[in-house]
Amino acid sequence: MPRFYVENFGCRATQADGAAIERQFEQAGLDRAAVPSQAEIVVLNTCTVTASADRDARAAIRRIQRENPQCRIVVTGCYAQRAPEEIAALPGVAQVIGNSHKHELANIALVNSNGFVPLGILSGTESQSQEPNAERPIFVSDIFAHTELLAAPVFDAANERTRPNLKVQDGCDNRCSFCVIPYVRGQSRSLPLERVLQEVETLVAAGYREVVISGINLGRWGRDLNDREAANCNDNHVAIPSAATDLQFSSRQTTADSLSHPLLGMTTIEADCRGKLSFEYLVRAILDRTSLEKLRISSVEPMDWTDSFIQLVAESPRIAKHAHVPMQSGSDRVLRAMHRKYRPWHYREKIEKIHGAMPSAAIGADVMVGFPGETDSDFEQTRRMVEELPFTYLHVFTYSARPGTPAASMNNQVPVQVARERNHVLRELAGEKKLGFMQSFVGRQVQAITLNVFDGDYTEALTDNYLKLRLRGFHSPNQWMAAQVEQVVDGALLGAIAQS
Repeated sequence: MPRFYVENFGCRATQADGAAIERQFEQAGLDRAAVPSQAEIVVLNTCTVTASADRDARAAIRRIQRENPQCRIVVTGCYAQRAPEEIAALPGVAQVIGNSHKHELANIALVNSNGFVPLGILSGTESQSQEPNAERPIFVSDIFAHTELLAAPVFDAANERTRPNLKVQDGCDNRCSFCVIPYVRGQSRSLPLERVLQEVETLVAAGYREVVISGINLGRWGRDLNDREAANCNDNHVAIPSAATDLQFSSRQTTADSLSHPLLGMTTIEADCRGKLSFEYLVRAILDRTSLEKLRISSVEPMDWTDSFIQLVAESPRIAKHAHVPMQSGSDRVLRAMHRKYRPWHYREKIEKIHGAMPSAAIGADVMVGFPGETDSDFEQTRRMVEELPFTYLHVFTYSARPGTPAASMNNQVPVQVARERNHVLRELAGEKKLGFMQSFVGRQVQAITLNVFDGDYTEALTDNYLKLRLRGFHSPNQWMAAQVEQVVDGALLGAIAQS
């Protein structure tokens, strides 16, 4: 039986897809190789969000072919979906399997291991290639015709088996002018509520104390499920704060035993079916119907940070105090050209509300520089907004033209050197803000979960509000602890277990 190896590139969603692919191979009875050079089948799960991501994938193909010339290289992911013929032409590539067929990748790779199998044997699939190469078959079809969503928890490589990440949403219905992701991941689709709860409870039963939920456009979870799931919502009971009077919930209580939650001090009342499934509904259901100790929420668009959702995150001790809110630009003109659905004053208001409700929370953002037509004035508006808002970290990206997107054909493309200089300015500013945020915790106690990394005299940990912490001494991984912060050293908090 051949061994397999999956190498992931790009975002958490791609990593989560890779974990699901590993699950497929394991269910087929294959063993995971420790390194690509020991595998008979190597899967490269690619990203295509930037030109450099494409280059990284091509470099990896060359490296693996050089190190393990006898293995079958299977390329999947977003780059495979966008440019299958380009990848299939690369030496060493045995198969190209796009996101459209990722949910059956292991079956395709194993059945087709000795040659091309006609696509007709696969349910309702067709290839973009009119005449597939028998030596390098392509399995890619219209991503918008697919509704499958891969789901399996993924673990950070450096913190193996400590903080699992569960993808609960995929695809995007937005059409930002710079972004190719909707065209390679398809329409927004959600993991059904019961499946999410089942996955979370399985992780809890296995001993995990923090779970991160993620998606391509996470705040859109549930919108595609409304027609199928809303009819069953009478059977679901959701815990909500008793003070959340602005939500559409009925006041009918269930039983005397359900009036309060032992961990939250919340009142349990029934969800009103006149409301719709939403991301907030999902979060409340996880809190009420699982025993998860800590839920961490990854990136959520500013439009989806409603007042009631901010209140929920601020008031629940079981939700990590961490908000990642994509910004992209502080210029109204640039945001309009990007086809973003908010204006700078909307964004500013959301961040100020989040900070007001959670003064010690980590608040991060994605910011893009060098978008076509971005002037010095546009960039200055972005720089000033970053300076004025209470961000604790930034992900700064330099614009990369993606084939087929509207922005790629826009006039006034910003010179690369100018964009890089703007990137450097924002990174320097973000570093100053992050250092100031970390220093504000010196002499204070923080809550942190220990990771599976012990370095010399310290155990690495992550605080509730997303700061790296080095704890004196060896401590078992996956433990929540109270720590006393002593100083900031090399970009991390340094401290010891707090004395009770």
